[in-house]
Amino acid sequence: MDMAHRDRAVIGGVAAACCVATVFLGLRPLPALAAVGVVLGVFGCRPRSLGWTGAATGAAGGLLLLAAFAWPGRGTAGGSLWQLVAVGAVLLLLTAAVRWSPRRQLLAGGGLGAAAVAGWTVPLVPDASFFESLGLMAFWSAPVLVSVVVGGYPRLMEDRRRQAALAARRAQQLELAHDLHDFIAHDVSGIVVQAQAARFVAERDPAAAARALERIERAGLAALASIDRTVRMLHAADGSSGEGEGDGPSGNGPSGDGDGDAAAGGDPRTVLPGIGQLAELVDRFGETGQVRARLDLAPGVTEALSREGAATVHRVVVEALTNVRRHAPGAAGVHVALSTDRTTVEVSVTDDGGRGRSAHLPALPRLDRGPRGGGGLLALAERVRAGGGTFASGPHRDGWRVTATLPATGHGIMIP
Repeated sequence: MDMAHRDRAVIGGVAAACCVATVFLGLRPLPALAAVGVVLGVFGCRPRSLGWTGAATGAAGGLLLLAAFAWPGRGTAGGSLWQLVAVGAVLLLLTAAVRWSPRRQLLAGGGLGAAAVAGWTVPLVPDASFFESLGLMAFWSAPVLVSVVVGGYPRLMEDRRRQAALAARRAQQLELAHDLHDFIAHDVSGIVVQAQAARFVAERDPAAAARALERIERAGLAALASIDRTVRMLHAADGSSGEGEGDGPSGNGPSGDGDGDAAAGGDPRTVLPGIGQLAELVDRFGETGQVRARLDLAPGVTEALSREGAATVHRVVVEALTNVRRHAPGAAGVHVALSTDRTTVEVSVTDDGGRGRSAHLPALPRLDRGPRGGGGLLALAERVRAGGGTFASGPHRDGWRVTATLPATGHGIMIP
């Protein structure tokens, strides 16, 4: 039996039971019996009925008001007992409505049900003063408040969990957007440099132009791989992909691209980019940009950094090299240095601003990020500070220097 047939059977059975009860008990308890029938119908037709619990509460509240103010037998002991049964039915429905009903339906139906419970005793004391009637209504508002609390607390907790999940998903998507900006900007900047170099030497040295085209192809493939990995990560963040590809952001591509934060989330199948990819990254930068790029790695640096710290260092170097290519096209030399004093690890990327650059080499024009850039140094600074480090960037001699200091939290360093 499917859900629709089951629901029709439940509603038919409840209606039949109410009719039989009316035959034996008379018309006096009919509103209360109908309210009880609404309760049985709502809970018997779950989960399809949860969306209209607000309307059901309003209907039961209307039946209670009918029994209290207009139905034959009101004001008698027997009639009051059946009205009390209807009050219990309305309170049950109100609890369910606060828990599951849509807000607009809850305000209308739930409000009517709450008003019915609060005021059902007023006709029982016709000689009461205005303030005595208010006291009766305040007294019977207490069970209404209990129903609201019982139904509203789990709804509030569920809303908070949903908001927290949305906020976490949004934060992950923003982090992936920053990653995509950093790594794609790195590869695309290299493509632009090689395209300009190929155009400059195409007529005089076709072989050099062909090599430049090969490097453009590699950089383009690396950029496409970065986009593909980021899209897979976004699908995973949305819960639409449960495969958990083992070739997620691994940093094993030509530019060592990947997403450290995703791996930091605890998935053992993802490999964080780190110190091991820096040498290849710096070599590729010097090769594609015809810039003298040098990496100085002090002993103990690799052991001093945690996996997350190493991924952050990799991100710092990627962003700094990308900025050199985009904003200092005349730079002739770039120095990447990593050092440690046993408590902290410092990474610095310094360009010389173009001192000693050959005049015949083509220059890359400055490319503005625009108002909706990927965050660049600002986002990177926030990431470094989130890891307990410090970040600084600014002019240095004739060029520019980016420096980040991270705590030495690796297992190979003993913090005094």
